[in-house]
Amino acid sequence: MNLKTTFLTLIAGLAMMTVGQAKAGVLADWTDFIVNDIKDIRCMHHYDVYVPVYAWHNRLTYDREHIRKYNENPWGAGLGISHYNSEHTWSGIYAMAFKDSNSYVETYFGYARQWNWTAGEHNQWRAGVGYALGLTQRHEYAYIPVPLPLPMVGVGYRRFDLQAVYVPGVKNDGNVLFAFTRFHF
Repeated sequence: MNLKTTFLTLIAGLAMMTVGQAKAGVLADWTDFIVNDIKDIRCMHHYDVYVPVYAWHNRLTYDREHIRKYNENPWGAGLGISHYNSEHTWSGIYAMAFKDSNSYVETYFGYARQWNWTAGEHNQWRAGVGYALGLTQRHEYAYIPVPLPLPMVGVGYRRFDLQAVYVPGVKNDGNVLFAFTRFHF
């Protein structure tokens, strides 16, 4: 069995275990929370346009050869719907397509939540932390959807946000800070 097959088998097994465990305990509560939040997004939302701006490969985990060959300009776009609750927490559902590190098209479909601290008159400034849960599709995995939960940070002013997720990894793979802008209407 090659590395790619082993990886895909592991991901499929983890996904099946997660679904099986979703009916009990804390995971069920967490799943219910996300499902209810997604229902709220669908009922009370505004539209978002996403524009990827930078994919920084962590220089502490990559050698120079890889840094030279990797694309750090992830041209692409995305669309989504989202809302802010009364505590200024942002939640959204979105899809993006962009050029990955090897200049192939990559997609990401997901749900994200960011808890914000606000400032200014009418709370127009914000900064926060959160997470993104979704599926990515990449060339090296034959575009088979792969689950990808990621930590997220963001800053914003009025209808504009700069957000970023960090893709963890190993030497010369992963360890990418992916930054994108979000304009909401």
